[in-house]
Amino acid sequence: MSTTVELTRFRVLPERIDAMLAARPGMLADFEADRTGFLGARLVQLPDDEWLDIVEWRTSEDFAASRAKGANLPGIARFFATIASLVTSEEGTLAEAG
Repeated sequence: MSTTVELTRFRVLPERIDAMLAARPGMLADFEADRTGFLGARLVQLPDDEWLDIVEWRTSEDFAASRAKGANLPGIARFFATIASLVTSEEGTLAEAG
Protein backbone atom coordinates (compact mmCIF):
# COMPACT_ATOMS: atom_id res chain seq x y z
CA MET A 1 0.00 0.00 0.00
CA SER A 2 1.25 3.49 -0.87
CA THR A 3 1.32 6.39 1.54
CA THR A 4 -0.57 9.52 0.50
CA VAL A 5 1.29 12.80 0.94
CA GLU A 6 -0.36 16.19 1.35
CA LEU A 7 1.82 19.12 0.28
CA THR A 8 0.43 22.45 1.42
CA ARG A 9 2.33 25.65 0.80
CA PHE A 10 1.15 28.77 2.63
CA ARG A 11 2.24 32.23 3.75
CA VAL A 12 2.53 33.44 7.32
CA LEU A 13 3.25 37.09 8.03
CA PRO A 14 6.51 37.59 9.95
CA GLU A 15 4.69 38.92 13.01
CA ARG A 16 2.54 35.72 13.14
CA ILE A 17 5.35 33.14 12.89
CA ASP A 18 5.74 32.75 16.67
CA ALA A 19 1.97 32.24 17.03
CA MET A 20 1.98 29.69 14.20
CA LEU A 21 4.85 27.73 15.73
CA ALA A 22 3.21 27.86 19.17
CA ALA A 23 -0.07 26.55 17.69
CA ARG A 24 1.61 23.69 15.81
CA PRO A 25 1.73 21.13 18.67
CA GLY A 26 -1.98 21.63 19.36
CA MET A 27 -2.84 21.16 15.72
CA LEU A 28 -0.81 17.95 15.55
CA ALA A 29 -2.41 16.65 18.75
CA ASP A 30 -5.88 17.32 17.33
CA PHE A 31 -4.95 15.58 14.07
CA GLU A 32 -3.70 12.54 16.01
CA ALA A 33 -6.91 12.45 18.07
CA ASP A 34 -9.42 13.16 15.31
CA ARG A 35 -8.00 12.26 11.90
CA THR A 36 -8.11 8.61 10.87
CA GLY A 37 -5.03 7.64 8.89
CA PHE A 38 -2.86 10.58 9.98
CA LEU A 39 0.73 9.33 10.06
CA GLY A 40 2.71 12.50 10.77
CA ALA A 41 3.74 15.90 9.48
CA ARG A 42 6.83 18.01 8.87
CA LEU A 43 6.93 21.77 8.52
CA VAL A 44 9.50 23.42 6.25
CA GLN A 45 10.32 27.13 6.24
CA LEU A 46 10.80 28.53 2.74
CA PRO A 47 11.87 31.99 1.52
CA ASP A 48 9.48 34.95 1.29
CA ASP A 49 7.32 34.17 4.34
CA GLU A 50 6.26 30.83 2.87
CA TRP A 51 6.01 27.44 4.58
CA LEU A 52 5.51 23.91 3.29
CA ASP A 53 3.55 21.41 5.36
CA ILE A 54 4.28 17.80 4.39
CA VAL A 55 1.60 15.56 5.87
CA GLU A 56 1.49 11.79 5.46
CA TRP A 57 -1.79 9.86 5.34
CA ARG A 58 -2.41 6.14 5.24
CA THR A 59 -4.76 6.52 2.23
CA SER A 60 -6.11 9.11 -0.16
CA GLU A 61 -9.53 8.57 1.40
CA ASP A 62 -8.15 9.45 4.85
CA PHE A 63 -6.74 12.69 3.43
CA ALA A 64 -10.09 13.53 1.76
CA ALA A 65 -11.98 12.88 5.00
CA SER A 66 -9.57 15.14 6.89
CA ARG A 67 -10.01 17.90 4.35
CA ALA A 68 -13.79 17.67 4.72
CA LYS A 69 -13.48 18.24 8.48
CA GLY A 70 -11.51 21.48 8.07
CA ALA A 71 -10.67 23.33 11.26
CA ASN A 72 -13.16 21.41 13.40
CA LEU A 73 -11.10 21.41 16.61
CA PRO A 74 -9.57 24.33 18.57
CA GLY A 75 -5.92 23.35 18.04
CA ILE A 76 -6.43 23.05 14.30
CA ALA A 77 -8.37 26.32 14.15
CA ARG A 78 -5.62 28.20 16.06
CA PHE A 79 -2.97 26.98 13.62
CA PHE A 80 -5.08 27.75 10.53
CA ALA A 81 -5.85 31.24 11.88
CA THR A 82 -2.17 32.18 11.65
CA ILE A 83 -2.04 31.52 7.91
CA ALA A 84 -2.23 34.68 5.79
CA SER A 85 -2.80 32.88 2.48
CA LEU A 86 -2.76 29.50 0.84
CA VAL A 87 -0.28 29.20 -2.04
CA THR A 88 -0.86 25.61 -3.20
CA SER A 89 -2.24 22.34 -1.94
CA GLU A 90 -1.46 19.07 -3.68
CA GLU A 91 -1.79 15.35 -3.11
CA GLY A 92 0.84 12.82 -4.08
CA THR A 93 2.06 9.33 -3.35
CA LEU A 94 5.25 8.60 -1.45
CA ALA A 95 7.75 6.92 -3.75
CA GLU A 96 9.87 4.38 -1.96
CA ALA A 97 12.79 2.47 -3.41
CA GLY A 98 12.47 -1.30 -3.59
